[in-house]
Amino acid sequence: MTLTSSQDTAEQQEMAQLDLTGWGTLGDALAQFEDGPINVFGGIPGERVMARILRYRRRRQDHVSGIVTDVLSPSPHRVEAPCGYFGQCTGCQWQHIEYRHQLKLKQDRVEDNMSQYPQLQGVDVSPTMPSPQLMNYRNHARFTIRNQGQMGFINRLSRRFVKVDDCMIMAPWINEALGSLQDKAWETTQMSIRYGVNTGDWLIQPALKNPEITIATGQTHYTERLMNHDLRIASPSFAQVNTPQTEQMMGLVRERLHLTGQELLIDAYAGVGTFAVLLSSSVRKVIAIEESAAAVKDAAVNTEGIENLEFIEGRTEEVLKELGKTPDAVILDPPRVGCHPDTLTALVRYPAKRIAYVSCDPETLARDLAILVDGGYEVESVEPIDMFPQTHHVECLTVLKHGVKGGSE
Repeated sequence: MTLTSSQDTAEQQEMAQLDLTGWGTLGDALAQFEDGPINVFGGIPGERVMARILRYRRRRQDHVSGIVTDVLSPSPHRVEAPCGYFGQCTGCQWQHIEYRHQLKLKQDRVEDNMSQYPQLQGVDVSPTMPSPQLMNYRNHARFTIRNQGQMGFINRLSRRFVKVDDCMIMAPWINEALGSLQDKAWETTQMSIRYGVNTGDWLIQPALKNPEITIATGQTHYTERLMNHDLRIASPSFAQVNTPQTEQMMGLVRERLHLTGQELLIDAYAGVGTFAVLLSSSVRKVIAIEESAAAVKDAAVNTEGIENLEFIEGRTEEVLKELGKTPDAVILDPPRVGCHPDTLTALVRYPAKRIAYVSCDPETLARDLAILVDGGYEVESVEPIDMFPQTHHVECLTVLKHGVKGGSE
């Protein structure tokens, strides 16, 4: 089985036969080469492969990695990667792995991170919730622009630019927009395209003046509809990239919190107010906290007219300490780095009956869960969610409970 690539065909290539022994970082397989382990893109543990060796220097350090070019002993979980850019573009790490096995690998990844902490031994991790769409699910694309307005991505191993005319994980409309912009976007070096799959609204930044471009650009925000609620989202604001799976996750959060309509809910790291808006009708009061000024402006529009919702601009760790309230329920949806230590301290001091922790990084999730367990919480459920099919990334919903009475104001 041979994996073809148009890159470096005219150059002398360093090749090596490698036995893949496990998983490394960033979704790559792991192999021993020369004096130590290296990451190998496009492999599966247990395989024997031929790989092109890449040597490069980054941040004053020498690095070595590999890209599979030929599979000598294939894994039973290997499939043909459907995208012609696979291997040139490294955005999708797992297109060569059958989808059921992708889900199992994501469950394993979460379990491995939990096992690093004595406090989390024995925690049961559910099977990964599959995505409704395996392709064309992304509502947001970030393109690099090179000579003559060529749009594409950077290979993270070779650091080479790859022109891309169609991306299989992007929403169809984004690929249509790419077709309108390709070879014409010479005014900028980076471009963001965001699309509301339930509304047809879009945002393309930055604004472009080239008269050959017929699609409108330069919008400051766009609107997406989640669970029958319209949400304004500005260019700097965060939004989940997989809209159908996001709606499934929202319903799961509401279900796992066992809301009765009498709760005080704190939505920490609230962003544009998505959870706060969608759950406001299910609780007595919502206090939403967000530090991004752009997201707070969006939230002001999104939460207008919701009388039982209070939105506070500020750092979650500082606001929780100043509030001094013991909530019934808390939603944590922090960035990849996880929660600030003072956020966890406040949640231990003012314990909620239930916490729904939404995480995009199993490593920082496990770290934070161990601290909360030390503070008196118990992990009730851990549910990986496949927000990013064909990649190694995994979202996770964890519910913790505490035997206290919340709701003080």
